[in-house]
Amino acid sequence: MPAENERASHDPANPEALLRFMTQRWAKPRPQRGQVKAAAAHKARRVALGAAFPGETLVVPTGHEKIRANDTAFRFRPGTDFFYLTGSHEPDSVLVLVPEGEGHKHVLFVEPNPGKTDSTFFTDRAKGELWVGARRGVSESAAWFGVDEAHSLATLPQFLTAVTGPFRALRGISGLVDARLKPQSDKDTPFGQALSEQRLLKDKAEVAELSAAIAASKRGFEDVIRRLSVAKSEREVEGVFGLRARCEGNDVGYGTIAAAGRHACVLHWTKNDGPLRADDLLLLDAGVEGHSLYTADITRTLPISGRFSPEQREMYQLVLNAQRAAFREVKPGNDFLAPNRAAMRVLAYGLEGMGILRDAEDALKEEHQFYRRYTLHNVSHMLGLDVHDCARAREETYKFGKLQAGMVLTVEPGLYFQPDDLTVPAKYRGIGVRIEDDLLVTATGYRNLSASLPSDTAAVERWMARVWRAAAGQAG
Repeated sequence: MPAENERASHDPANPEALLRFMTQRWAKPRPQRGQVKAAAAHKARRVALGAAFPGETLVVPTGHEKIRANDTAFRFRPGTDFFYLTGSHEPDSVLVLVPEGEGHKHVLFVEPNPGKTDSTFFTDRAKGELWVGARRGVSESAAWFGVDEAHSLATLPQFLTAVTGPFRALRGISGLVDARLKPQSDKDTPFGQALSEQRLLKDKAEVAELSAAIAASKRGFEDVIRRLSVAKSEREVEGVFGLRARCEGNDVGYGTIAAAGRHACVLHWTKNDGPLRADDLLLLDAGVEGHSLYTADITRTLPISGRFSPEQREMYQLVLNAQRAAFREVKPGNDFLAPNRAAMRVLAYGLEGMGILRDAEDALKEEHQFYRRYTLHNVSHMLGLDVHDCARAREETYKFGKLQAGMVLTVEPGLYFQPDDLTVPAKYRGIGVRIEDDLLVTATGYRNLSASLPSDTAAVERWMARVWRAAAGQAG
């Protein structure tokens, strides 16, 4: 987007008479009542964050729109930590927790709304109300987001310059914040880590949001299955799922992977420019991001014809066995990596049984890890507001930490036999399989939040047939 009041070559001129005419005789705007959804939860999170850093000023920006091309911006998505603490979708905003008494005062800096008596409402293509919609403005933001104070963003530079005493800031999101507050990695890095670690445990409301995103994603998968009977390309798959994501949520939670045939052997295939062939598998890794920004992350590998071939079924069953072994290791007190170790062991012995690995135990040795030629990635990551949630958390609390009730993680083993891999029998080459579910760690084990999406081969075939029958019935 162009900067405020910056004119493009195709913009019309605005004569003084038009400016006067446009800024007169508008009805008084109606005040918006109520508060943002989960306002109490956002406040509790801010209080908990402040308690971890008593007496320090804490600065959390949301970030800015990013240019896609020329003056066209990508759709804005608020910074995860900022949204977690406020519930706000507005770009450019900054949250500041200011030390006050034994706690903090919660201050939000937002874009003001000067109203229609100010000509910028129609002359400013980047922020004007007639161009991009009305903003809440300063006073209404304070009430809506449940903060102690709200101020215009225009006052933020002066405020930051005047900060005295210890402070911490979330870096790499706002150039203004980074420029006005001197870098101090010894404080800022732990601050970012603390924010990520605060999000490791989900409350009931967060689990409900994740469950809603997963339910919408299941409908998206069924939209794709319905389309598979006539679809010709991976791009169609991406588009069909994307329609569901935009209709029921904010967007897709990440770039949809619609990988057919040998493309399934590319772990993050998002070009989605290949054809769909009846004899191939479609590896669909996709998730709806809800309006609350919590995202699903689910993978199913579907036979495009509706039936697995013997080789596809054999590979699929091995991956499913690995996933089930990983599930059994999801329980409080277990290492985060325990599910991965269980899955890799099953895969290694399965590869030995297929004649691909000579010795599973030898391949599993830390100094060898030969099995990774066919399954490069670990099976789990945290899930929540980000698809790879809590990414700034310290390794000792995440990767090398213990599972705790309230954590939500993926379990997604896969096997990928590259088309040119001469260590693999020819009949398997070019087949890729991944199965991914979203698990909540409970007090006694786990709950599979995405269990409603069938995963064993017979159930997948029945699922596809059922969706196709229903579609045919509706057409008739």
